[in-house]
Amino acid sequence: MRRTRRTANRVLLGLIGVVLFGTGGLVLLGGLDLPAAWHLGLPAGWPWSRPGDVLLSAYQRTRWTGQGWWWPVVIAALAVLVLLLLWWLLAQFRRHRLGEILVDSGDGEGAELRGRALEAVLTAETEALDGVDRAAVRLTGRRTEPRVRAVLALAPHADPGNVLGRLSGESMTHARRSAGLDRLPAEIRLREVKHRPERVT
Repeated sequence: MRRTRRTANRVLLGLIGVVLFGTGGLVLLGGLDLPAAWHLGLPAGWPWSRPGDVLLSAYQRTRWTGQGWWWPVVIAALAVLVLLLLWWLLAQFRRHRLGEILVDSGDGEGAELRGRALEAVLTAETEALDGVDRAAVRLTGRRTEPRVRAVLALAPHADPGNVLGRLSGESMTHARRSAGLDRLPAEIRLREVKHRPERVT
């Protein structure tokens, strides 16, 4: 899913870039009023061949405005375009959650481990560490190359270095071994738990 989204983004951005670059270059050639030899490759009726040319004439811009269907169609088309752009934008920030992990069972076929089950175990083991108040763990990546993204809320007395050391040496090691993985990269974010100041009398 992640690779498909990345490929689609590259193709879409590449097409948009080519169209904008090509159109801008042709408009620039017309605006500079270069000799006629520069315009030989332009299609017949190309609107931007001289500095005073416009994309749409006044007649072309206003020929449908008197029709009752014109403005509803324009507004609907623009609304659909905006919704598609918003969907595409939100898709960039949405992180794909790994549904299952492919485990080498030794028989050549492999087995599948549910991603949520491993997330639950990792969360429970992480929250059991001294100094960790809460933990949110999510698996991303591919079935054969999972990655861990975790956010840890640390208690006021926590030692971040000690927490990360135990997380790497205990929780992550258990998860990696149980899934039969050679490596299990992780991105850990730490934040402190907000608490009310204590009043001393």
